[in-house]
Amino acid sequence: MKKKDIRVGILRIEGTNCEQESFNVFKELNVNPEFVHLKQLLHVDTNKKEERKISDYHCLMIPGGFSAGDYIRAGAIFAARMKSTLGNDLKQYVTEGYPILGICNGFQVLIELGLLPASDTIMSPIPQACLHRNDSSRFECRPSLLKHVNKGNCIFTKNISQNDIRLIPSAHAEGKLMFNSSNQQRIVKELEENDQIVFKYVNPNGKYDDYPWNPNGSFANIAGICNPEGNVFGMMPHPERVFHQFQQHNWPENGLTHDWGDGRDVFISIISHLEKHF
Repeated sequence: MKKKDIRVGILRIEGTNCEQESFNVFKELNVNPEFVHLKQLLHVDTNKKEERKISDYHCLMIPGGFSAGDYIRAGAIFAARMKSTLGNDLKQYVTEGYPILGICNGFQVLIELGLLPASDTIMSPIPQACLHRNDSSRFECRPSLLKHVNKGNCIFTKNISQNDIRLIPSAHAEGKLMFNSSNQQRIVKELEENDQIVFKYVNPNGKYDDYPWNPNGSFANIAGICNPEGNVFGMMPHPERVFHQFQQHNWPENGLTHDWGDGRDVFISIISHLEKHF
């Protein structure tokens, strides 16, 4: 598939707020992003010209924000509205290998949908994890250092070397990843065996550490995971906010010699995958 033919649907409802940055990233990569309101997929309050289907897009992205005000739980309402009508379409989409990316609130939505971690199914009927309130009990907006620990399963990070450390900003109040089990260590071990853990929070020495390096208290310092097939990926920090070098913290004193930011490769990896496999 050629870049000019790739269509990316950037989903939004009331409360999403990072869709413009996400749109700009894909536009700069010379593909065709489109803002898609959930009502357009549900065919509610729309005319025929406005209606869309999930299958209209080669990639779906759920951006950050506070969808539906984060009432009940972060991402829960967005996910419930999608799953009730589009659940089968989403399962088919993932089964066919199309990528879905969720960042921050989008990660929360993917967890609530049951598309992550989804270790034994495409979409679990109930959430297998949650993104709980930060240990600090406040909104954390800070540069975060992420170590890429994936061994190659995740299609969204194919362009990032294993153990590479990227500086990608966090901005969330509910980012503490916890698993629906009394033995969370067992779940983490299973995710490691399936190569589903993608990023972990580290300190400047590349070591796993507590707050503030782990901004939310996430179990095992996990910042991002994918499904077993590697085509559904969620992460709390915001790679779309460091697409360019000048968006990096402390630029230009940080010594970067290239003209791109640490988040760019997440998006490059998606496009490269689509070009090669579709």
